[in-house]
Amino acid sequence: MGFVRPATPSLTVDIIVELSCAPGQILLIERKYPPYGWALPGGFVDVGETVELAAVREAKEETSLDVTLTTLLGCYSDPNRDQRGHTVSLVYIATADGQPEAADDAKFLKLWDVDNLPELAFDHEKIVNDYLMYKKTGRLPSF
Repeated sequence: MGFVRPATPSLTVDIIVELSCAPGQILLIERKYPPYGWALPGGFVDVGETVELAAVREAKEETSLDVTLTTLLGCYSDPNRDQRGHTVSLVYIATADGQPEAADDAKFLKLWDVDNLPELAFDHEKIVNDYLMYKKTGRLPSF
């Protein structure tokens, strides 16, 4: 009998994009597919791909921006964070220049003032709150 690989959570990335032309704002996408709503850009890591390359690729696919990853904010693994199934997400902070345009899984995108965000999909409200605390204190979240 051979080795049986146990079922494991799916690996994803989410990206908090800071545009140099819009301090105090972050870029959110309106999801084209279920679950609908506003969310951070992101998606699944492909087999054979590093999480860093996945974050850069997903940001490009959904926002049309070339991003530079600056900080690994954290790893979010609550089994209930995604209604489609158990996912583990590595969340990066990234900077970008240029004009974002919605593409791929993004129906629409918008720069939002961090003090006036819409209701967010998944656990992205927690992620954004951790990001805001990091920006205020310089300390990464403790898990």
